[in-house]
Amino acid sequence: MPDLSTTSVMRGVIAYLAIDGADAAMRFYGRAFDAKLWGQPARDDKGRVLNASLLVNGGVLMLMDAMPEHGSHPARAGQGVLLQLVSLDGEAMFTRAVAAGCTVIEPFERRFWGDRWGLLRDPFGLDWAVNEPSAENQALAATITPQEIPS
Repeated sequence: MPDLSTTSVMRGVIAYLAIDGADAAMRFYGRAFDAKLWGQPARDDKGRVLNASLLVNGGVLMLMDAMPEHGSHPARAGQGVLLQLVSLDGEAMFTRAVAAGCTVIEPFERRFWGDRWGLLRDPFGLDWAVNEPSAENQALAATITPQEIPS
């Protein structure tokens, strides 16, 4: 079983989404992306989700109910955010998400950079890319070392 301690999953950059209907989104992401609830959601006195964490494809996705009265508006496709899932079996992931109710925006197929890739929109208005790296790109990625960003 993978290590699900805080140090193993709560690191790096984590998407935190405000969604209209966080409870429904959590159930949907379970069906579409095999997401698992990590801990119990915190709720306000109205039952709205204030904070929830889902394990998705080896990482964490955090979400809450949109609360415009507190400045938290719902995330939407086309607002500069794209959630990408990288999988060695991207076709199965893509097919599962479509069967669960995602809409195909771009079909899952080989792209100019060598990977198989497709784009989906979920019922909550968010876009998800599924990327299956080619063997060549996997090998190339293994040779890249991080570098400082020039000032």
